[in-house]
Amino acid sequence: MADPSSYRPEPGQIPDSPGVYKFRDEHRRVIYVGKAKSLRQRLASYFQDLAGLHPRTATMVTTAAAVEWTVVSTEVEALQLEYSWIKEFDPRFNVKYRDDKSYPSLAVTMNEDYPRVQVMRGPKKKGVRYFGPYGHAWAIRETVDLMLRVFPVRTCSAGVFKRSAQIGRPCLLGYIGKCSAPCVGRVTPEEHRELAEDFCDFMAGRTGTYLTRLEQQMHEAAEEMEYEKAARLRDDIGALRRAMEKNAVVLADATDADLFAVAEDELEAAVQIFHVRGGRVRGQRGWVTDKVEAVDTAGLVEHALQQLYGEEKGEAVPKEVLVPALPEDTPALSQWLAERRGSQVSLRIPQRGDKKALMETVHRNAQQSLALHKTKRASDLTTRSRALEEIAEALELDGAPLRIECFDISHLQGDDVVASMVVFEDGLARKGEYRRFQIKSFEGQDDVRSMHEVVSRRFRRYLQEKLKTGEWSPEDAENELQPEDDGRPRRFAYPPQLVVVDGGQPQVAAAKRALEELGIDDVAVCGLAKRLEEVWLPGEDDPVVLPRSSEGLYLLQRVRDEAHRFAIQYQRNKRGKRLKAGPLDEVPGLGESRRLALIKHFGSVKKLRQATIDQICEVPGIGRKTAETVAVALAQAVPAGPAVNTATGEIIEDETPASAGAASDRGTEQ
Repeated sequence: MADPSSYRPEPGQIPDSPGVYKFRDEHRRVIYVGKAKSLRQRLASYFQDLAGLHPRTATMVTTAAAVEWTVVSTEVEALQLEYSWIKEFDPRFNVKYRDDKSYPSLAVTMNEDYPRVQVMRGPKKKGVRYFGPYGHAWAIRETVDLMLRVFPVRTCSAGVFKRSAQIGRPCLLGYIGKCSAPCVGRVTPEEHRELAEDFCDFMAGRTGTYLTRLEQQMHEAAEEMEYEKAARLRDDIGALRRAMEKNAVVLADATDADLFAVAEDELEAAVQIFHVRGGRVRGQRGWVTDKVEAVDTAGLVEHALQQLYGEEKGEAVPKEVLVPALPEDTPALSQWLAERRGSQVSLRIPQRGDKKALMETVHRNAQQSLALHKTKRASDLTTRSRALEEIAEALELDGAPLRIECFDISHLQGDDVVASMVVFEDGLARKGEYRRFQIKSFEGQDDVRSMHEVVSRRFRRYLQEKLKTGEWSPEDAENELQPEDDGRPRRFAYPPQLVVVDGGQPQVAAAKRALEELGIDDVAVCGLAKRLEEVWLPGEDDPVVLPRSSEGLYLLQRVRDEAHRFAIQYQRNKRGKRLKAGPLDEVPGLGESRRLALIKHFGSVKKLRQATIDQICEVPGIGRKTAETVAVALAQAVPAGPAVNTATGEIIEDETPASAGAASDRGTEQ
């Protein structure tokens, strides 16, 4: 581990101008590439006290052994050079997107004498028109099968094409009318290329003109009593309309745009992209990346734009690029995109309307992609085994923790304090073993004392159920209860090998103290602090930092997140029941419709309480007698908790949960 001060440049050496910099390790390998408007200011930020740096940044600067830079004229040049160097050196500390799957595209080889329509994957080739990418290859083949009826473009391989030309007979598609058979001279190279260009125009979204022309030809054929030709044109129109229906219009005015969305947690991020051409979703793709460097959503968007458009030019870069957050160097990035397109590109965040609604759909896809990625990792038996082994090694346990229990506390500004206990066995969630707790009220309540209480209650029940007497007594420890009739142990009778708490040193110390007070010394305890994903052990001043790629860290994170979800769901349900019984519910003769009308008119119970009787009478359906009854009831009622808009279910005052979570409910401990 190098000391950053050992290779820090001398003051005044670094120029105050735009540029790109590289950090190299002791073997001269490039480990990080970055750009800056001011090299002096940016590089100075890396050589401050390590305690003030983000942990990932601190890891990078201590791994590096040298830094060098290149001055450029503009920020756009810096952006281009940064992309080139990242592609060339593949630095380990730069964000690198990897496809969550290989996406196929529909390609038309316009660079050949007889253009061919085919499904293509991998890097794009010069002179080939691409449409997509698509989610599945079968979706492309279905579309092509419909369109070959109207645009009989060649789809065969070079070998089949050459063989048919030699024997003078077309392939099966030529016989059934789904290929114009240029191999045997049925059409000239110019006629076949015109078919391919019409195919590309239709796929690019210019559908209205072509359909209108076909309909006109159909009517002309019918008037001239060429009914077979008219019927064929009718079927062609139907085939094209079916192909168009597969891509419904999502944006008006034939919009060309790419929509980016990001779903992320502390360790990984998923990016989803929808390609909209002519107002229709023509393709979709997604990436998942490890957050190797300290990067926010805007930074992830910038990296995604660089990766997607780094090799693209022309129409592949759309007129609009819609993103969830604007990168730091938005003007430079917009100029870079405009240069690649050859015309102006709008880079912005959608604020309202259809584009914002579609962006929400893209974001849901990103969330599902990230969840699926994590589920795939968790479902693999080998991966789970490795995760348990890594946890055992990092925490110095005697064996793999086959049963892990995690505790989390949730409350709303000290009210409705609840706790959750989730159970993972062999790395998988056991929802039937989940438990939830109502924390007993005491003065000076906080998360630490709540954690001590819930851990004490859980293991006190374990000891009680372990003895016939129902009371813990070390002298009676050998008198164990018999299992229940189904052969399974009673609730809480099965102890975990590892207890995980949500939090750092204080929560871990509270849980350990609770176990020691009960005389339990064979259960390991650790805490997972969410901000930096550090693992804390009892009595240790420094945390255990698991590698970012560690499967053990992924498992601990999943356990912690499950406890979050389970706790917050219970806390919200409990709070909802308390808030539902408001003062208006107690007003005699006031039904649900008039209660909603009152809240809708005034906005909250608080404002309704301040209104006069005459103002209450202005609400439709509320007479003076009812208004007087409401005013008296509200005057006598004591406000409890935040005001609630019962018309929408929203809490009027701000609320800030101390923690978050949720899951399906199985059992409650009061």
